[in-house]
Amino acid sequence: MIFGAHESIAGGVFNAVERGKKATCDTIQIFNKSNNQWRAKKLVTEEIDKFFEAIETTGVTVSVSHTSYLINIASPDEALSDKSREALAEEMQRCEMLKIPNLVLHPGSHVGSGEEAGLAKVAENINRMFDKLEGNSVTLLLETTAGQGSNLGYKFEQLAAIIDMVNDKDHMGVCLDTCHIFGAGYPITDKKDYNKTIKEFNTIVGLDRLRIIHINDSKKEFASRRDRHDHIGQGLIGLDAFRNFVNDRRLKKVPLILETPKGEDLAEDIENLKVLRSLVKK
Repeated sequence: MIFGAHESIAGGVFNAVERGKKATCDTIQIFNKSNNQWRAKKLVTEEIDKFFEAIETTGVTVSVSHTSYLINIASPDEALSDKSREALAEEMQRCEMLKIPNLVLHPGSHVGSGEEAGLAKVAENINRMFDKLEGNSVTLLLETTAGQGSNLGYKFEQLAAIIDMVNDKDHMGVCLDTCHIFGAGYPITDKKDYNKTIKEFNTIVGLDRLRIIHINDSKKEFASRRDRHDHIGQGLIGLDAFRNFVNDRRLKKVPLILETPKGEDLAEDIENLKVLRSLVKK
C-alpha cells in the first residue's frame, strides 16, 4: 500500500516534500497555493527546481494537490461561480507546472439553489474550465463529502451525475474520504458492510475512477453528516475499518493520505502512519 499525509508548503512547495520524508510518507498531498486566499503567489523557476530536487532526493512523491477552501463552483452567485472557476483553472495549471497528477476538489455547496441545480452548475463550470485548458494532463478528483449544510457530494450518485455531465471524462476521478463517507452514512467498519459500500461505489462510480483515499477517523458519529477528522483508531470509525482498507488488494495502487491534526514535529503523522502500516496483513 502507498501511505502518506497532507503536508504544509510553508516556506515553499519543496518544504512539503521534506516534511513528508520526516513524517515517513511514501507520498504526500499539498496545497499548491495558500488555501485561504484567492491570490496565488507566482511559482518561480527556482522554487519549482527545488521541488523536483526534493522529490528526487527523498524519494517522496507528490500524488495530489488539494484546492483552496474558498472555491465553490456550485454557487448560484455568478460572480463567485466565475471567480471559483478561474481559481480552479489556475490551480490545475499550477499542478501541471509541478507535475502533480491529481487535484482534489470539494464539489461545493448549492447554497439554497437545490441539489439538482448545484450539480448541474458544478458540471457546467468544469466543462468551461476544461475548454480553456490546453494540453491538460491533470485529473480533477471530486471528493466525497459528509453532506454538512448544503454541501454536494455526500452520495456516490451525485459524483456519478457530475462526471456524467462532464465532457472530458478522461480527466475526471474521485477522492474518497473515510471520515466523510462514514458521516454521510456509508458503513465501513464491519467487513460485510465495507464490502457492500465498496461494491456500491464500484457500481455507481467505478473503482477505476478512484485515485486517492483520504484516510481519517471521525470525531462525529455514523451518519451525523458532520466532518470532523480524528487520529486513526482514536475516533468513532474504529480500527477494523482501516484494516479493511489497507488489506483490500483492489486499492493497492491508490495512495492513502492522512488529513489529521498535527504539530510541527509531525509526531502525529508518524504515529498514524505507524498504526496504518501495523494493520497490513503480512
